[in-house]
Amino acid sequence: MSLVSALYPALKPWLFKLDAERAHEWTTRLMRFSHSLGLLKPDELPVSTPVECLGLKFPNALGLAAGMDKSASAVDAWAALGFGFVEVGTLTPRPQPGNPKPRLFRLPEHQALINRMGFNNPGIHSAVERLKRRRTSAVVGVNIGKNFDTPNEKAVDDYLYCLKAAYPVADYIAVNISSPNTKGLRDLQAEESIRQLLDSLKTEQSAQEKAHGRKVPVLVKIAPDLEGQQIEALARVFNELAVDGVIATNTTISREAVAGHPLAAEAGGLSGAPVRERSTQVIQAFRTLLAPAIPVVGVGGILSGGDAVEKLRAGASLVQVYSGLVYRGPGLIADVLHAVRKASS
Repeated sequence: MSLVSALYPALKPWLFKLDAERAHEWTTRLMRFSHSLGLLKPDELPVSTPVECLGLKFPNALGLAAGMDKSASAVDAWAALGFGFVEVGTLTPRPQPGNPKPRLFRLPEHQALINRMGFNNPGIHSAVERLKRRRTSAVVGVNIGKNFDTPNEKAVDDYLYCLKAAYPVADYIAVNISSPNTKGLRDLQAEESIRQLLDSLKTEQSAQEKAHGRKVPVLVKIAPDLEGQQIEALARVFNELAVDGVIATNTTISREAVAGHPLAAEAGGLSGAPVRERSTQVIQAFRTLLAPAIPVVGVGGILSGGDAVEKLRAGASLVQVYSGLVYRGPGLIADVLHAVRKASS
């Protein structure tokens, strides 16, 4: 058992007394320190069957979702815990501080988080330099977005800038158009907006493939708050442009599941258990509408192995966790991988 796994149950009450963002910073530091001493070992994990997806070989089907490691500062440490892939970011062309604090809130009664971080990150080039030095064999994805002060009509420039910067070090690139914490960002999910954006990104992806001699898949991360016609329109665009994959889903702006909670009125995206069911529904809808060659990565409300299996059965090829790791700690990794292996045997 790793040091972090052994200590997390004892540390959790203390961490939960801290401001949520500060607790996250302390946890990340502990991870990096433990890894530097060679103390970060995964729990007893089952022998995982690698997953062939996106033209890549994933050590296992479980990944760390974007948002946990915004600056790519602990990729090797996360991989050492047993993750098959790690997605860093969201990263923007220029560094930005994000929204004013406090901006991350726990709702323990609902095993949920509300965040309005606002793409706080050191900028794409800082993260790229860190990723050049990584040692892990785990797959690494780079999640990209636009700066908060870049108008939507020029958003494509930011995404193209980040794609070109990340291409040499990324195993895949995720295009974040679904965070609720950057004003107007979700408007890019409109059918014509997303078609124009993805068409430009696909053209640049082809140019980068020729320049670097390898294809880096480009995925799109979508919101759970899409309705039927919106899902159909997006699926149509994704099929027409042959996107490499879809990540479903980001956080929700709905508060129906936490109505009455003292923090329910806080602005931001809600994640964790309350988004689980809706995320799974969106996964299933896209899996039905997308071409078989376009895989879906399932994320949203995974707090147990059973939750992960549910996403896979709904049509996801891979799954990711974030909020569940806050509430369950590293033990969630072993739980998910055991459940996935049992379900596939």
